[in-house]
Amino acid sequence: MSGSVRVAGCVLACWLVTACGPLSETHHNPGSSHKVATAAPSGQADAVITVARGQVSPPPGWLEVAKGRQVSITVTSDVPDELHVHGYDIEAELRPGVPATVRFTAGLTGVFEVETHRSKLVLTQLAVR
Repeated sequence: MSGSVRVAGCVLACWLVTACGPLSETHHNPGSSHKVATAAPSGQADAVITVARGQVSPPPGWLEVAKGRQVSITVTSDVPDELHVHGYDIEAELRPGVPATVRFTAGLTGVFEVETHRSKLVLTQLAVR
């Protein structure tokens, strides 16, 4: 077997291990994370986010979920706004101090920004694969 074929085989094997490895329903951001809970049987991913005085808590990061799994994102804002999940075109009205929750099946793969429309704050990036 030639050296280039061996290298190509190793690269392919590494890619397969990485691509087919386990997918966790967690939120990644060094030093912080969204409050995420995963129910074992359903694999649902839940994120709880607060917006106060123009600040997102916890700080924006990544919420990863496998395609076909349920996603629940709850946002509480101190000002009137609108929650929007790009790509899925899901929206929810945010009333001050009242939690708003969007629930949906992660049917599209890719990375989708979750933001507020009026204040233009990024809340998280939803990664579905």
